[in-house]
Amino acid sequence: MIACVTGTIAAGKNFVCSILEKQGWLCIDADKVAHHAMEKASSQIAETFKAEAEKAGISLLNPDGTLNRRNLGALLFPNPELLKKQESLVYPLVIEETKKIIADNPGKNIILNAAVLYKTPELLSLCSMIIFVTAAAPLRFIRIARRDRIPSGQIISRIRAQKNLLERYRNSGKELFIINNSGSEKKLTKALRKCVPQKG
Repeated sequence: MIACVTGTIAAGKNFVCSILEKQGWLCIDADKVAHHAMEKASSQIAETFKAEAEKAGISLLNPDGTLNRRNLGALLFPNPELLKKQESLVYPLVIEETKKIIADNPGKNIILNAAVLYKTPELLSLCSMIIFVTAAAPLRFIRIARRDRIPSGQIISRIRAQKNLLERYRNSGKELFIINNSGSEKKLTKALRKCVPQKG
């Protein structure tokens, strides 16, 4: 079985995946795959957005030549057109690497941990079910502030950018389970058990 764990930013997708990993699932973290893909395409990304970055007065490359993802995010997230352009560079590499990991693990139950898997229909089509993790917006705001230490304006922009995320997955035609992660670990585990049988 291949399933997608997705949901709103800072809702707790990684924690849900950690529970499933204890049950023997293999988790493919789309963020890590994307970061690897971005590093492979770092020179192309830096060149593509050079003019916009110079206009904004920021550098897209660290002193060692690696991509500064925080600066890139600050440049792209407020601008859907720039974000779409970046995705067109990175997503083909993400699809290729993800499918290779799946092919290298035959017989394994696999989780694709990805907030925006709907943007890669080729990967979403492989999934038999979707687990959508959500949590109260104020709680997610606090989690992002503690985790990423970015300005409040950027946090609000990232939360607002996902306002239609659940609807995207409702329209996928896949079996969909919604799990709220605003409470305790015990409640989360109980809710997860209803959609994915667990050992013990």
